[in-house]
Amino acid sequence: MPAPSSALSPSAASSAGAITDVAGIEVGHFSDTRRPTGCTVILAREGAVAGVDVRGAAPGTRETDLLSPGNLVQQVHGVMLAGGSAWGLAAAEGAMRWLEERNIGMDVRFGTLPIVPAAVLFDLPMGDARIRPDAAAGYAACEAATTDAPEEGNVGAGSGALVGKLFGVHRAMKGGIGTASVTVGGVTVGALIAVNALGDVIDPDTAQPVAGARTEDGRTLLDTRRALLRGELPKPLLAGTNTTLGVIATDAVLTKVQANRLASVAHDGLARAINPVHTMSDGDTLFALATGRVPLEGPGAESRPGMTVLGTMAAEAVARATLRAVLAARSVTVGELHVPCAADLAATKG
Repeated sequence: MPAPSSALSPSAASSAGAITDVAGIEVGHFSDTRRPTGCTVILAREGAVAGVDVRGAAPGTRETDLLSPGNLVQQVHGVMLAGGSAWGLAAAEGAMRWLEERNIGMDVRFGTLPIVPAAVLFDLPMGDARIRPDAAAGYAACEAATTDAPEEGNVGAGSGALVGKLFGVHRAMKGGIGTASVTVGGVTVGALIAVNALGDVIDPDTAQPVAGARTEDGRTLLDTRRALLRGELPKPLLAGTNTTLGVIATDAVLTKVQANRLASVAHDGLARAINPVHTMSDGDTLFALATGRVPLEGPGAESRPGMTVLGTMAAEAVARATLRAVLAARSVTVGELHVPCAADLAATKG
């Protein structure tokens, strides 16, 4: 495995911000050393109003129905993102146990019940598929959670992520997990995105592919969008073997209706940074968390962004975090499968 020269420099990491710039948010990773897989927890110990929007046609999720505005629960205490396909949903149980031990959750008279929605991605081609995140992995991710800017690339839920799989896994590239934040008028919106997309990752500023399906010789990017439009046929796909997952967080005061709307608009960021996106083989899911530190109404609110600007900020943070996920990734070799990263192809061009 080459040295992780593709990882972002500390200066680049600080300039783009992180989801933990949002007051009340902590992030922890667990990365399995036995194969590339893992999980990532986003904690809101004091509770956060939450929403969700599932756009992919093959999702693997837990506790998303309770985030509907018409349903009872008003706040969540964490969100779990994990590899391992549907088996990885077990990681949320570990987060619940960790939170319950600290008396964090919803009072249900007979105990304190932590609310931890979750979503998973399919990383089973990377090594022994019998190894996947479980409750112990979720607990370990909580133990590692801090308010520091989270590590990016091949960690946590991004450990086994790949991108650009429409023409076969052997022509794919390494995905990962990335984060970014945007602050306007004293309000911050951050995003943490685990990128395991079927399509290519696009630089939203240049509209050029950065990582994705490669040509047959493996040396350059194919450009999946153009290849499909000129009639090249993709390989037969197993449904649900992809998926981009993420959490958008803000320190603004939001209702459940507004949080769900923010999750919906944030998918615009995925559309700018992934092509194709929201396919029949992706389970693309974005959660939104509002920690409620900054009111958008009342005295002084005239200088703060409304929902239109907040949505623009969310989409921007998602697009930046998606790009950072592949720029921070490094190549991996598992058995006979070698998966290069964006820096490898950039070095070849150089």
